[in-house]
Amino acid sequence: MKRRDAVERTKDFFEVALGLDRADAAREASRCLQCKDKPCVKGCPVEIDIPSFIKLIKEGKPEEALEKIKEKNFLPAVCGRVCPQEDQCEAMCVLNKKKIPINIGALERYAADQESAVSRQPSAAGQNKDKKVAVVGSGPAGLTCAAELAKSGYTVTLFESLHVPGGVLSYGIPEFRLPKKIVLNEVAFIQSLGVELRTNVLIGKTYTLDDLFSDGYRAVFIASGAGLPNFLGIEGENAGGVYSANEFLTRVNLMKAYEFPKSATPVKVGKTVVVIGGGNVALDSARCARRLGVEVKLVYRRTESEMPARREEIDNAKEEGIDFMFLAAPKRILVDKNGFCSGLEVLKMELGPPDASGRPRPVIIENSEFTIDADTVIVAIGQSPNPLLAKNTKGLEVTARGTIKVDEHFMTSIKGVFAGGDIITGADTVISAMGAGKKAAKEIDKYLKGYDEI
Repeated sequence: MKRRDAVERTKDFFEVALGLDRADAAREASRCLQCKDKPCVKGCPVEIDIPSFIKLIKEGKPEEALEKIKEKNFLPAVCGRVCPQEDQCEAMCVLNKKKIPINIGALERYAADQESAVSRQPSAAGQNKDKKVAVVGSGPAGLTCAAELAKSGYTVTLFESLHVPGGVLSYGIPEFRLPKKIVLNEVAFIQSLGVELRTNVLIGKTYTLDDLFSDGYRAVFIASGAGLPNFLGIEGENAGGVYSANEFLTRVNLMKAYEFPKSATPVKVGKTVVVIGGGNVALDSARCARRLGVEVKLVYRRTESEMPARREEIDNAKEEGIDFMFLAAPKRILVDKNGFCSGLEVLKMELGPPDASGRPRPVIIENSEFTIDADTVIVAIGQSPNPLLAKNTKGLEVTARGTIKVDEHFMTSIKGVFAGGDIITGADTVISAMGAGKKAAKEIDKYLKGYDEI
């Protein structure tokens, strides 16, 4: 897929990938072998009929292709941009044996961008309307579950703690990867199915789960994600100029700090930013900081081949001038006399035997410390579930990691309360959360219809 020039794009927050035009999409679609056993579908967590929508694109019917996608996926424009297809549907493509699988993600995005030509779908009028379901969190899991239930005719209310919907899609993923107008368009489609959206409502504080049941909701689906940042626990981490990736990205993405003072929220970055981590969130943080006009270094304790981030995003970051420092781990943050970050002391690492993740374990090289100058440090080493809801809900069982325990039906320890997405798995991909939302909706439907197996 064509991308904007690296020098040009680091000066703004406009989308990097330019998408396919009609001719390019038709050419790519014509490569599909239309396999009878559809291995690509098996690799899709929401089971999109991939060969069918690709065939429609080949035939010059992108609007019909979008309708086909939306039979299974209510967030196609999002998934076409940020879903790791290379590890899922494209990995299962038979053409992958030649290292050139169909670019399914680009074709999904192409179809999704025809949204203006597609009418909204009505909800299932009358059916199950007397049964109310509350969905907590409007990220990918919550949006998908809400849409599925509304499509089945239930009365669904989607509760979001922030002032805008989308969860991590809005606060976590930068504008240059996922424009916020795309997220709002996808949410508008889901609202058109009959879903009521209520923002600025924090379940566990504004209302408890008991309040929801008292208000007539027959079931609750918790999809509040994993928005609590993890920290390193090293000296100097509380200094000024040290951000969690969550705070930094929320300021930049959701509050548009890059437009300050036009926007109300500032973000201080100094002249040199160091980002700690190797996942997509770390790269998002680094690339946002680069667009604020500063030098950016990314410190990662393994090598490039072990980075969990998408290959596409690693390549984009390199093009944009991010300085990667591999086999390096932070020891302490240096603090000046005013209490602000002035640098990062780093240890050199080497790779040892594989750890539980299957990747080589990073091992410290003794007496290898060195210092990096830094005005700002961004810690991007993962997220955990916010404990607020569990602490304020009697009888809701959680794991040692803070994730909510569920059974094989996505039901929690409280009858009628279900959970799915990052709140039960820890931080994962958008499409995995969507898959959980879809499965949970089926289980909630069974529960509300009184199936014995629930």
